[in-house]
Amino acid sequence: MAEGKTITLNMGPHHPATHGVLRVEVELDGEIIVKATPYIGYLHRGIEKLAESKNYQQAIPLSDRLDYASASANNMGYCTAVEKLMGIEVPKRAQYLRVIMAELARIMGHHLWIGTHALDIGAMTVIFYAFRDREMIMDINEEIAGYRLTPTFFRIGGVAADTTPDFIKKVREFVKWFPKALQGYHTLLTENKIWTTRTMGIGPISAKDAINAGLTGPSLRGSGVAYDIRKAFPYSSYDDFDFKIPVGEKGDVYDRYLVRMEEFAQSIKIIDQAIENLPEGPVAIDSPWITNPDLVSVQTDISELARRFVLHTKGPVGPDKEVYHAVEGAKGELGFYLVGDGTEHPFRMKVRSPCFYLASALPRLLVGHMIADAIAIIGSIDVVLGEIDR
Repeated sequence: MAEGKTITLNMGPHHPATHGVLRVEVELDGEIIVKATPYIGYLHRGIEKLAESKNYQQAIPLSDRLDYASASANNMGYCTAVEKLMGIEVPKRAQYLRVIMAELARIMGHHLWIGTHALDIGAMTVIFYAFRDREMIMDINEEIAGYRLTPTFFRIGGVAADTTPDFIKKVREFVKWFPKALQGYHTLLTENKIWTTRTMGIGPISAKDAINAGLTGPSLRGSGVAYDIRKAFPYSSYDDFDFKIPVGEKGDVYDRYLVRMEEFAQSIKIIDQAIENLPEGPVAIDSPWITNPDLVSVQTDISELARRFVLHTKGPVGPDKEVYHAVEGAKGELGFYLVGDGTEHPFRMKVRSPCFYLASALPRLLVGHMIADAIAIIGSIDVVLGEIDR
């Protein structure tokens, strides 16, 4: 290549290593990236606008489809935002069940990340073990909700149903099994010379730059910033549980890997505490205007059947005010800004997507590295385009 000449290359939007339909236009000097520009919008589905035509309960399944790799964490964010808008206090048992489902969803999301991230870099074996363990969580979802990937188990004011004996059994089995599986991931990767060569010193970002870029979640903690909404602004009884916030030092691909690997262990610790100390009591608030009547009542009482019909077709009325509420999603701070106008549906819903900020930081992360390193860097921030293209 002649001196001073560069070449422009498009990665995506159909490249498998861009984890969805992300397009990154990179300008190369030889194999070194001198400029990178991410382009989004190829998957736009209008979820925020769709929510305005749904009542507050009907919009819950839309949140599943944001970060579909860890759906229940999105449900947590949306439902807690609506409950903040309406001034609803969720029963303790429902809060614990939500925590169990959200942490299982976090592990599911990290399973998809570790499997595909390792595969992108060239380690094929990991994805088979990760998806084996991910299937166990999908079985748990199916047991309690009937659905595997997007369970839509949360409801405004609680959850859809109480536990079953098989649910408790399967959660305990997973809690017992997964630490051994996690050690297997470490054996395959953590001290593997090829893995460390491809990840150490690649794509570093300082704590200051990460904060200025709006990064949250594992990508921020990988840079040494111990910020986790579950600790900073506890919700759904997270302050009842003992867990640590893992942080890195250099903010490179390897540190982001180590942070998520430790998050696996911390999520299991939270689930173990929640399932073993599950409080007694109802799993939804006792409100005829918000909570569905149970199936037996619907089948035996015409007034309960009518109430269920009205709840599903019309829904609860939200007050004329606005709120913002955020939760710690698998990728970072997942926030919902809701504007109520005194009707049954939100006047406006805006999602604060952690993945949007992660993708926005790619120019800072990619420049100066080789084109082969772009694959490792994109995988390390763990973007899901379904959450960006709303």
